[in-house]
Amino acid sequence: MRALLYTPSLPRFFGARLLGKRFPKGLLPLALTEIPLPEREGFVRVRVRLSGVCGSDLALLYGKSPPSISPFFSFPAVLGHEILGEVEGSLVAVNPLLACADRGLSPCARCQAGEEGLCQNVAEGALAPGMLGYNRDLPGGWGEWVLARPERLHPIPDGVPEERAVLSEPLAVVLRGLKKLRPWPGEVLVLGMGTLGLLAVRLLRALGYGGKVLAVAKYPHQAERARAFGADAVYRSAREALEARSRRYRYLLFTGYRGGYQGVVEASGSGRGFREALTLAEEGGKVLLLGAPGLEAVDLSPFWFKEVGLVGSYTYTREEFAEAVALLPGLGGLETLIGGIYPLPAWKEALSARGKALFRPNVA
Repeated sequence: MRALLYTPSLPRFFGARLLGKRFPKGLLPLALTEIPLPEREGFVRVRVRLSGVCGSDLALLYGKSPPSISPFFSFPAVLGHEILGEVEGSLVAVNPLLACADRGLSPCARCQAGEEGLCQNVAEGALAPGMLGYNRDLPGGWGEWVLARPERLHPIPDGVPEERAVLSEPLAVVLRGLKKLRPWPGEVLVLGMGTLGLLAVRLLRALGYGGKVLAVAKYPHQAERARAFGADAVYRSAREALEARSRRYRYLLFTGYRGGYQGVVEASGSGRGFREALTLAEEGGKVLLLGAPGLEAVDLSPFWFKEVGLVGSYTYTREEFAEAVALLPGLGGLETLIGGIYPLPAWKEALSARGKALFRPNVA
């Protein structure tokens, strides 16, 4: 089958880390190639309909992933963990986790508690480390086929467009994260109006949140979409949001702030966004990391001086994934997040797309 295969290269890693998005696409360690059709006992073969390009995929390609998590992935691998597939003519969202049960192991303490996303055996058992999209034994969604155990396949409700259904996986991440903000604060500020940030705004309203939802959007089209998804107000920058709600104090060359927002969702995935989120949270407030910043220099004083709480969301439970899929019919408009759908040979264009890019592997 055809697939986009990621093969690590230290020179290209350091080059991409240094140059970022200026690094030539043709030098990224990604290649369209032919690999054997996968087979594995107990796993179902799923024909990929659509697969998303995630911020974590881009972080890997551009050398931004934190080194401490590298032992829990395995390469070379076919990337892609946001997967909409087809089995016997029916659309399914694929839960990409490979926890104890998938690995042929007795459940660890976290899996026994139903927290498969926190499985302690992600680098153990009969499979290589990592979930689908970061696993050398099982291909991810940037190929024509994937394998998954039947309980990892969630039927898509009737009438849900494919471009909305493929967002099941990031929606589950956001759903889990927003639950960690409960009991709901009186207001929530969302930093970063990319896919995760806009999903957070939309999902807050879908979950019945009645407080103020505020957003920070870099671009006018993001601001427009944030309002359409339920934001009460949109700031053009974190600085504008800070000045709107905080008091500034100066001593010599140093600046500090008091006040801010009760709940702050950091969805940009950047170190700068993380630092801004800590500054924007008010005393006793809470910060939710939906993005995935790596190694960053951060002032830790907000955690003790302002007693700001910090929580994060990376994956989900099986029930949370199913809940996200069940919410899809009531989340009309999510498909507007899609910036383009690309065949595998057009991967360079996909990685440069504005908005959420998708691959449709089974076309020329």
